[in-house]
Amino acid sequence: MTSPVVPVVLVAEELSPAGLALLAEEFEVRQVDGTDRERLLPALADAEALIVRSGTQVDAEVFANAPTLRVVARAGVGLDNIDVEAATKAGVMVVNAPTSNIVSAAEHAVALLLACARNVPQATGALKGGEWKRSKYAGVELQDKVVGVLGLGRIGVLVAQRLAGFGVRLIAYDPYIQAARAAQIGVRLVGLEQLLRESDFVTVHLPKSPETVGIIGERELALVKPTMRIINAARGGIVDEDALAVAIKEGRVAGAAIDVFANEPCTQSPLFEFDNVVVTPHLGASTNEAQEKAGTAVARSVRLALGGEFVPDAVNVQGGAVAEDVRPGLPLAEMLGRVFTALAGHLAVRLDIEVRGEITEHDVTVLELAALKGVFTDVVEESVTYVNAPLLAGERGVEVNLTTNEESPDWRNLVTVRGTLPDGGVVSVSGTLTGPRHIARLVEVDGFEMELQPTEHMAFLTYVDRPGVVGAVGRILGEHEINIAGMQVSRNERGGRALIALTVDSAIPPVVLDEIIEAVGAFGGRVVNLT
Repeated sequence: MTSPVVPVVLVAEELSPAGLALLAEEFEVRQVDGTDRERLLPALADAEALIVRSGTQVDAEVFANAPTLRVVARAGVGLDNIDVEAATKAGVMVVNAPTSNIVSAAEHAVALLLACARNVPQATGALKGGEWKRSKYAGVELQDKVVGVLGLGRIGVLVAQRLAGFGVRLIAYDPYIQAARAAQIGVRLVGLEQLLRESDFVTVHLPKSPETVGIIGERELALVKPTMRIINAARGGIVDEDALAVAIKEGRVAGAAIDVFANEPCTQSPLFEFDNVVVTPHLGASTNEAQEKAGTAVARSVRLALGGEFVPDAVNVQGGAVAEDVRPGLPLAEMLGRVFTALAGHLAVRLDIEVRGEITEHDVTVLELAALKGVFTDVVEESVTYVNAPLLAGERGVEVNLTTNEESPDWRNLVTVRGTLPDGGVVSVSGTLTGPRHIARLVEVDGFEMELQPTEHMAFLTYVDRPGVVGAVGRILGEHEINIAGMQVSRNERGGRALIALTVDSAIPPVVLDEIIEAVGAFGGRVVNLT
């Protein structure tokens, strides 16, 4: 009688002892240096799971050499070193540990803020160099200062809660959180410009997206007090490093503390020239506790994946607990959630996810989770999963409802995400899957019917139906060398309200969208970037 084959888990980088112990209970654990391609690729031949951190590049070549691979796990939050698209094409699940480092990241942001306020590293360096410079490194107190928090996701909230103990006055900018929720943690919501004008300290906790890259740039830094200090322990590129360096050099910003950079590893930056700038090499998650949490989290996910169970922290292919007929709808529902958020521009007070058609013969609760994952993906700084998406909704006071109906008059199956905004307005977006390859289609936006295959870059404009609008839109995009891939026009009646839905080959910058809105007299316009 032959012994059952034990699945092989290949660990390509350092993993916590607790994580290794969990894996060893059920699997054969092998270790290899993932940065050495000549060793890594042959080791993948019979591996069913691969665990990495940030040093191992997991690309198409890896999947080509791993015929039995079922899951790649990143023992951390970021996925920059994993080609998720290639993994999906290969049918390989990708998981991470989205909440493993939130406490560490929040504490590091507070540490940077204090170090910046009291010149701790500069004074340390001077004293160790034999110089006693008490007067040069006099700092400022936090008590009664205004701290502006950019982004009230989980890390932003943790930072605000910790800073409250210092007697600061907390304000925040986050269009995707309700004022009542902010008030519960002692934070007053304000607009971005108001936050910049009032704050003595600004701490950044936004996700990195096309909308947030460079959100603190030359124009924004011109609004701040000359005594303002800025902390970025979120993502590189959200603060324009060159603009910040100029503002510090000209005395328009008092100091900065930066843990993340637009290009990493970063060993040269104009910010390094200034004594009033504190820098660290992306240490937000670098604690023993965070690494321990990451190791055990991915070990549990690997056990679920190889056991054919539903994996809450999967970012692409889902586990076996989802019915085969439902599984293709997961990326569709997630995409609809992201489009909804881009169109709404604010967080809804109520979200209704409606599923219609033959698919409702199965349990479609997971489609609600997928839609929520999409709703929050681009508005919080932490990774969003099927586990924390409902928690994020609850924390923000969003009422979520799932309804199903086996009747679907126009489409075999239909998924709708409909949200009621704080001002009473309603935004809706619907989609379906067509053909044997389950091609996604947007079929409704705010009551306007269409059939448009979504792409990475889209735009939606509402206006009064009249001749010449389509030509004006095309002309302006052409002048800015933005190529239109697809366009649909829908209207409720002749001469009534109309909608243009566009897919384009490259992102439409905000200034170009504003130019189009002004040129055609649009009621509103939104760009959607699904990168």
